[in-house]
Amino acid sequence: MKTQYYTATSIDGYLADEDNSLDWLFQFGEIDEIEGVQDSFPQFVEHVGAVAMGSTTYEWVVEQEGLLEEPEQWPYEDPVWVFSSRELPMVDGADIHFVRGDVAPVHAEMVRAADGKNVWLVGGGDLVGQFHDQGLLDEIILSVAPVTLASGAPLLPRRITTPPLRLTDVQKQGDVFAELTYEVQHSSQG
Repeated sequence: MKTQYYTATSIDGYLADEDNSLDWLFQFGEIDEIEGVQDSFPQFVEHVGAVAMGSTTYEWVVEQEGLLEEPEQWPYEDPVWVFSSRELPMVDGADIHFVRGDVAPVHAEMVRAADGKNVWLVGGGDLVGQFHDQGLLDEIILSVAPVTLASGAPLLPRRITTPPLRLTDVQKQGDVFAELTYEVQHSSQG
């Protein structure tokens, strides 16, 4: 079981632009139709048993997919924990847990629900940083797009230098993305 941050990023380390838009990413078409991604993403999702995201990510998914009007389009089969200090609309029929506060006890609940499968941290970067701060982040998987945004929502607004991340895999995805997989080494590891 791993807790994994799997996301797309610009070369300069942003998840979204200053307007929380992903238009820079969607210019490449449907993500699951890109050569390389069409195989790796379904394989990744197959091993996921629980999902976490922050409120901005949740609101974006709900709005982008029109989920309040079409809740049957909810894209996650596994239970989802949404971290927020605000009241957010619920998608009818979706297995969503709205939570706030320390990520550690919620992570323990997610691990139990995942039942041996992985926990997927969808985003945003600050939420993922909170998992890292608690020593709960095991792996970072980045699909790096060939664009720069100069500003926006940062990939992971934390300083991680010692121990450094360990590169475990590199995959070329079509002529667009490079998928980089990093193991998060904790202080007790060598």
